[in-house]
Amino acid sequence: MGRRVALVTSSYHPHLGGVESHVRHVARELRARGTDVEVWAVDRGEHLGVTELDGIVVRHLPTPMPARSARALGSFAVAAPRAWRTWRAAFRSFRPEVLHVQCFGPNGPYAAALASRTGTPLVLSTHGETFADDHDVFGTSALLREALRRAIASAAATTGCSEQVLDDLRERFGLQDGVVVPNGVGPAPGTPPAGTTLDAGLPDGPVVLGVGRLESAKGFDLLVEAVAGLDGDLSPTLVIGGVGSQRAALQALGEELGLGGRLRLVGALDEGGVHAWMTRADVVVVPSRKEAFGIVALEAWRAGTALVATTLGGPSSFVTDGVDGVLVDPVNTAALGLAVEDLLRDPSRRAALGAAGRESARRYTWEAVAAAYASVYENSTVKRSAGRPASR
Repeated sequence: MGRRVALVTSSYHPHLGGVESHVRHVARELRARGTDVEVWAVDRGEHLGVTELDGIVVRHLPTPMPARSARALGSFAVAAPRAWRTWRAAFRSFRPEVLHVQCFGPNGPYAAALASRTGTPLVLSTHGETFADDHDVFGTSALLREALRRAIASAAATTGCSEQVLDDLRERFGLQDGVVVPNGVGPAPGTPPAGTTLDAGLPDGPVVLGVGRLESAKGFDLLVEAVAGLDGDLSPTLVIGGVGSQRAALQALGEELGLGGRLRLVGALDEGGVHAWMTRADVVVVPSRKEAFGIVALEAWRAGTALVATTLGGPSSFVTDGVDGVLVDPVNTAALGLAVEDLLRDPSRRAALGAAGRESARRYTWEAVAAAYASVYENSTVKRSAGRPASR
């Protein structure tokens, strides 16, 4: 019989993103391995309560955090005891044998406190939130920084999606070891509904694609500049999928640089939408200024589409430059543009990179990710609070 594991995530469905996708796939695969799984997600104010997704129970739990103003502290004093009772009730209902935090945010301190109180092993999995967060929460919140340090010190195990992520935890948060558990990619999603076309309204010419949060760290402004600088005879269209605070700024930059209708911001994409656009694109670009891993690179590989990826973070640890992708510092927009232009002018090289990428993607299955986590659970040691028996 498998263990009972609560995946305690900072965000989950119906929200879209890398962590949300990671946890959803891991939950499915752990269940397939015989693990009894629940997902405990931060309640963002929707008050969704207890729901179900993919046949797995999802508990949306409140995570109030203290702030500096007197009014905010008063609100926290009222809300925190109620939240703690909700967390304790979730624990009593499911009785997890492992509390596994995925992406440390407000979920982290509550899970760590529950682990300490009940003597349940705590596993932390970080996804670059300490250095690639859109709002630099770990730079502005001393409380969250200290909570992470304490959680790392008490955790049975800490994993990161790349060595770059673990290095940041070692340098700034006291991590002594750590294990890399990368992202994964599954089989290609089904075809889009009948009648769906991605070409409607697109100008003639090649398509360059970027996918991710529309935030500064993802570097889409660098990609807009790079594509705007390409030779006019190529006439590429830049398609960017995702939502975020920089949408209007990106649109304005495209107008300023003369892209006009050749910049298309297509909004949020689910996994099927991402795959459909990737199979339509000629080149996929990951232009991040900071990148913890870069699951978009795996999705480009799955689609067999030529990849250009940042050297500033995760992709440099698994993409082989010139074999299954091209690595470039995106801050050098001239170099980024040249890398894209060279591929657009060389169909045979694009095909070779795409074929090699498909082979590389086979190493990054969700089954392998779940197996790695299962091994972490197996090796984890129960850490109880000093001198206190477990309270379940």
